[in-house]
Amino acid sequence: MDEPVKPDEEKTEAPSEEVKEEIVEEPQTESPVETEETSEEQPEETTEEAEAEPSETTEKSKKTKEKKEAEKEKPKKKEHKDDFRYIVRIANTDLDGEKTLVHGLTSIKGVGMHMSTLVVDTAGIDRYIKIGDLTDSQIEKIKETLENVNKTAPGWMLNHRKDYDTGKNIHLIGSDIDMRLRDQINILKKIRSYKGVRHEQGLPVRGQRTRAHGRIGLAMGVSRKGVLQAAKSSSSEKKE
Repeated sequence: MDEPVKPDEEKTEAPSEEVKEEIVEEPQTESPVETEETSEEQPEETTEEAEAEPSETTEKSKKTKEKKEAEKEKPKKKEHKDDFRYIVRIANTDLDGEKTLVHGLTSIKGVGMHMSTLVVDTAGIDRYIKIGDLTDSQIEKIKETLENVNKTAPGWMLNHRKDYDTGKNIHLIGSDIDMRLRDQINILKKIRSYKGVRHEQGLPVRGQRTRAHGRIGLAMGVSRKGVLQAAKSSSSEKKE
């Protein structure tokens, strides 16, 4: 009776130990390690985000403060006087009053930078004064100097040298330039010179080519009629 009991006890005791070992091994190896890692990683990320957010906000606040300070330091535009003129009329042209005198006179037809500086210097006025700040006496001086430019300016600075009628050097301003140009073209047409004939025909006057450039109208390229005529002529020649 004693012998058969022993193997049964061994069979029952062996599986119980294995189960105990399996049950013990699972919580010891997996669960505590994972919980420790997660508990350690989470606070690090939160701390890094918390450190990054205040630094960015401080940089933005610094930039906004710098912009405001720069705007305050910028010089404000000078306010004009009560008698400031925004438009001044000289030589039948309206000049912008906010421009300087030298640059404003160049808007007159026939007056460039060289001529405007000469006019301002002969009138005895500051070059860089605003046109709107000019007094009535200063405006009259500028008008007089523009009328008498032929006397004060050198010959190479004048725009109409060796006039057809008088043979003198003249400086034309404003609408006088267009009037004189028309008169000269009409004279060339009456003389029947090469330039006058080219002006009448509407062709380029100074030797420009006309085959490829200077075309007038909408017709471009080869016309269809010309191609058909050339084809017919070639076919008739072959038949003969």
